Amino acid sequence: MTPTAVKKTSPNNKSVKTPPVHAPMTQFETRDEQLLVAGKTMAEIADQLGQTPFYVYDKSIINQSVKRLRLALPDDIHLHYAIKANPMSAVVNHLATLTDGLDVASAGELSIALNSGIEPSTISFAGPGKTDSELKKAIATGVIINMESATEMRRIDKIGRDFERKPRVSIRVNPDFELKTSGMKMSGGPKPFGIDAEVVPAVLDELKSLALDFQGFHIFCGSQNLKADAIIEAQTNTFALAEKLSRHWGEPIAWLNIGGGLGVPYFPGEERIELDAIAENLTRLLEQYHDSFADTEIVMELGRYLVAEAGLYVSKVIDVKTSRGETFAICDGGLHHHLAASGNFGQVIRKNYPVAVANRMSSDVCAESVSIVGPLCTPLDILAHKMMLPRIQVDDYIAVYQSGAYGASASPQGFLGHPSVKEVLL
Repeated sequence: MTPTAVKKTSPNNKSVKTPPVHAPMTQFETRDEQLLVAGKTMAEIADQLGQTPFYVYDKSIINQSVKRLRLALPDDIHLHYAIKANPMSAVVNHLATLTDGLDVASAGELSIALNSGIEPSTISFAGPGKTDSELKKAIATGVIINMESATEMRRIDKIGRDFERKPRVSIRVNPDFELKTSGMKMSGGPKPFGIDAEVVPAVLDELKSLALDFQGFHIFCGSQNLKADAIIEAQTNTFALAEKLSRHWGEPIAWLNIGGGLGVPYFPGEERIELDAIAENLTRLLEQYHDSFADTEIVMELGRYLVAEAGLYVSKVIDVKTSRGETFAICDGGLHHHLAASGNFGQVIRKNYPVAVANRMSSDVCAESVSIVGPLCTPLDILAHKMMLPRIQVDDYIAVYQSGAYGASASPQGFLGHPSVKEVLL
């Protein structure tokens, strides 16, 4: 584990704090100072793709993430992949073979999921603003639609009657609790997502009169959480709420999506989440609520946790310059490809992702403070601010770790007209 801060003693015996450091990025191999993905250097991957910048995803690291969860979690927990984390077709197709289902948030993602060859019955569709055309596609293909309002429920019922089939639906619940210390909270107050928990009983009463095939509940509280205690509290509250709502429904439910929320370490001082306590609590909850959910498929929906650590964003240094005592390495990629690493995707105070000079991995000789920036005409285009790195030269490769989630598809690639990024799964 990497400490968040270490106390040291100075020559005058005063206690001083060293700054927190990034969690060790050991998931990729290195050889002869070169960072490797599937045995290939960044230069070799650039030659294969014909360009930098690019995203490269390591299939073996995705496999390890899924395996780690399978070994830790109870067998009765079904793993679903939330496509929004990384919708690259090759990534989705691979995860479709490793997980028990896919979760989508648009018609576009639904097409990617269906093209993976996975059974439509294992796909669920969430999102607060589904259009009629999206609902028609979801109904026609037989996926579970997570209903986000009573109005949407009535629209689904009407469209289903026109199709002369019963749409498969669940209710997305906005609970009256939140996922504490979550990087992105999606419950616990006024939210555009789901139906407020206190309103759900009335919606269930209305649902009984409609031509809908009710499956169960989707209770998603938030994402990017590194505190096991917070995950445990939220999951405990989720089971209690689901049991209460199921009692009101009056019949056993077939499906319960308890969300995900497992985070990965991005910034200095953050550590990888411990799964053991979470797994032990889930085992206890399954036993406690066995009578209520004995025949219920319990789904844990994860995106970032499955893919983030498997990805690198790689750009090439175009120029190195000094401005009033500060060194800048200017690259051919930046925020237009990786908005999150630039600090403009939800960060209140900008922090650096883990970054490496991918062709100088074993060298700390001549380390210097350097800011790594992109080619855009905006001061927001920053990939690293004043990081200590080996002295950078033109044509070096800069790799941003933890880039397998919310990268290319979450970035404004059309901004300022620069070329699009390429992606590859190795």
